[in-house]
Amino acid sequence: MTNLQLLLGFLLNLAVALLIIRGVYYPIKRDKEYLLTFFMLNTSLYLVISLLGGIELSVGLGLGLFVIFRVLRYRTEPVPVREMTYLFVLMMLPVMNAVLFKQAAYVALLIADGVTVLVLYIVDRGWSSRSDSRKSITYEKIDLVKPENYDRLLADLRERTGLSVTRCEIGRIDFVKDVAEIEVYYRQSPARLP
Repeated sequence: MTNLQLLLGFLLNLAVALLIIRGVYYPIKRDKEYLLTFFMLNTSLYLVISLLGGIELSVGLGLGLFVIFRVLRYRTEPVPVREMTYLFVLMMLPVMNAVLFKQAAYVALLIADGVTVLVLYIVDRGWSSRSDSRKSITYEKIDLVKPENYDRLLADLRERTGLSVTRCEIGRIDFVKDVAEIEVYYRQSPARLP
């Protein structure tokens, strides 16, 4: 692979990663916590795979990295499912792009990248954006956790959190401390890009 091919492949991979991260992931959940991880994992993986000689070695390395990622998943702080999905896609993307670029399969490369972005966009912006997000909270108004006060509880949670709370589930109740663990489900409106 020549230097120009490496640069062109890198720019294409970076453009697709940027489109996925900035165009699909970030507008729904404006959380910057994983952005550095997404970009650097994608970039470094593309460069390592592109600089390796054989396609078989690149694919083997890509699959090996998935296994390592899976092992690390059990040893670190839990990553939300949505972020883990994006992380997986952004790990798969450079493997696919590097292999197809080395094979000069440019049409297949554009189709694969386009389908990946399109499916992510449709599923994340269409179906999953309509689902409720959830938070676990410790709630101190213990009298509102009674079943007959459910509507008042929802109204209080909406007022105090500013969230569009749709429902909640009462977990553990501690009568000594007068608190309850509540799982709050709310609609998250899609954020607009600045």
